[in-house]
Amino acid sequence: MALKLTNREVDGITVLTLDGRIVLGEETSKLRESVKNLVSEGKKKLVLDMKNVTMIDSSGLGALVAAYSSAESGGALLRLCNLGAHFNQLLQITKLLTVFEVSKTQEDAIRSFSKSQGSGV
Repeated sequence: MALKLTNREVDGITVLTLDGRIVLGEETSKLRESVKNLVSEGKKKLVLDMKNVTMIDSSGLGALVAAYSSAESGGALLRLCNLGAHFNQLLQITKLLTVFEVSKTQEDAIRSFSKSQGSGV
């Protein structure tokens, strides 16, 4: 199944819901381009909801890192949520959990932005 991306605004935060597979090819390009476009539109707070991601390969992990880098270089913050046990374990093994800020739910991810603002970030 191809990757389907849906974005919506929640309290000034852009939530990008990913549905399908993040694998080498069109899917990884689509993810990178979407994040790049959102950042260039001035979106500074992004949440990637991974609940409906059915598979991710090494290219998909690379696309997530590229999305994170695009966001960071554009002055935006990017969070992941709804990873699921398998995906969470994959990020742990690859040490990417130390790169991404991860929340259990979309609501927690959205709330995490107001917490980080209080600390001057």
